[in-house]
Amino acid sequence: MKQYSDLEFLRLSKWQRFCYKFLAFFAAIPRAIANFFINIGKGIKKCCLRVAAEFRDIGQTFVNGDWKTKVSFLVMGFGNLTHGQILRGVMFLLFEAVFIFYMIFTGGYWLSMLPSLGKQGPTNDYDAIYDSYTTHYHDNSFKILLYGVLTIFFIVAFIYTWRMNVKQCKIIDQITKKGGKLKGSRDDLRSLVDESFYKTLLALPLTGILVFTVLPIVFMILVAFTNYDGAHNGFSNNLFTWVGLDNFNTLFSWQSAGGGQSYSATFGEILTWTLIWAFLATFTNYFLGMFVAMMINKKGIRLKKMWRTILVLTVAIPQFISLLYVSKMFARNGLINLALGPQGLGWISQPLPFWEDPTWARVTVILVNVWIGIPYLMLITTGILMNIPADLYESAKIDGANAWQQYRKITLPYMLFITGPYLLTSFTGNMNNFNVIYLLTGGAPTNPAASGAAGSVGYTDLLITWLFKITTGAESQYYLASVVGIMVFVVVAVISLVVYNVLPSIKNEEDYQ
Repeated sequence: MKQYSDLEFLRLSKWQRFCYKFLAFFAAIPRAIANFFINIGKGIKKCCLRVAAEFRDIGQTFVNGDWKTKVSFLVMGFGNLTHGQILRGVMFLLFEAVFIFYMIFTGGYWLSMLPSLGKQGPTNDYDAIYDSYTTHYHDNSFKILLYGVLTIFFIVAFIYTWRMNVKQCKIIDQITKKGGKLKGSRDDLRSLVDESFYKTLLALPLTGILVFTVLPIVFMILVAFTNYDGAHNGFSNNLFTWVGLDNFNTLFSWQSAGGGQSYSATFGEILTWTLIWAFLATFTNYFLGMFVAMMINKKGIRLKKMWRTILVLTVAIPQFISLLYVSKMFARNGLINLALGPQGLGWISQPLPFWEDPTWARVTVILVNVWIGIPYLMLITTGILMNIPADLYESAKIDGANAWQQYRKITLPYMLFITGPYLLTSFTGNMNNFNVIYLLTGGAPTNPAASGAAGSVGYTDLLITWLFKITTGAESQYYLASVVGIMVFVVVAVISLVVYNVLPSIKNEEDYQ
């Protein structure tokens, strides 16, 4: 592909510039992919070097340290205690004691059961006294997987704390050899409420993120490698086990599912509609909301407060109520068809298939989403439009710019710069917009070709609503839902990273400072 200099590029026509940028984008994809894997390789190399440096430092600390340091390798905090750092020493020693106690009495069991996820499921045993069979429950695969992962997290935390203990010993050796003074318990307490106060504040939120965010994510990922479903819930009926990559093979297999289209085709179809929906739902609301805000803010428009109040009413009403009502309005025997039919205006002879025809249903949900989303964007853009310097528009008018040129050269660039991050979050939010689709259509109309796939797949189903259907009902295929959840994360993460790096707010931040 020919490379143009800056001067040559400026001499090109608008169409030639567009084609050049378009081709340059696709030409850069192989290079970007290659750079991605190169960066992964560099990251792995850097990680390996870091680990090697850590092991080397640990060995040097043990060899060069005194006997107190060597004892601290087994008894955490011993070096701190013998040098008067009581608070640090007690904390290290207490953590080690809790870890050993946990691993002996609980953690070891969960860790040993993790490879099998349980050895004995529920059994029906004969009770001679009552002359009946009684169900006895034994292993619980769900608890084994959950507490097994929690135990691994605890082990990682212990290794990290042990490494901190070794570093403390090294620092103590260096300070004592130079004749310096060590910090005491009072100094540590003062530090926690002074220069290291940020650590004190972040300790509880960080723990909460690890326990309530990171741990469930890891658990969900691991579920994708099991056969956890309604028939294997791990306790009351059957244990679930590891199945490796079978679930991923099922999702990406081109073999037909139950006589219909394959899981791979179903996933691709739903993913395509999800991306189309997210794009249209985001940008129709964005530009129409901006247009409404510009019209209301225009000089000469009367009753501005009234127009804003009317639009905000759609925000004040809970979506659970408004969407269900709208769903009934567009039904075959709903208010819209009755008003347009022979008994009303007589414009139609047959009810319009708002929810029966795939194309009608998809267009309808997009239009209803516009009705819901415009007020939000109107409120957001109103404040931004008021902050655009009026001098820019006055200068543009003096230069002879018309309304469209002012919008394209002043309003839109300014809006995109300010609201770029919002557009990204709105796009990802619309990809996971469960309420609008589920409350309006429930995914309908049903896709008969995908009837063999898990859940009752419909033409308006998004990945998030399909995931919900997979986890409900008699089958409750949690393992497949976990695989779909992983793929949703991958798609959203890739789109977010790519878009984030091309946002004007990130690339041209200095232009608006």
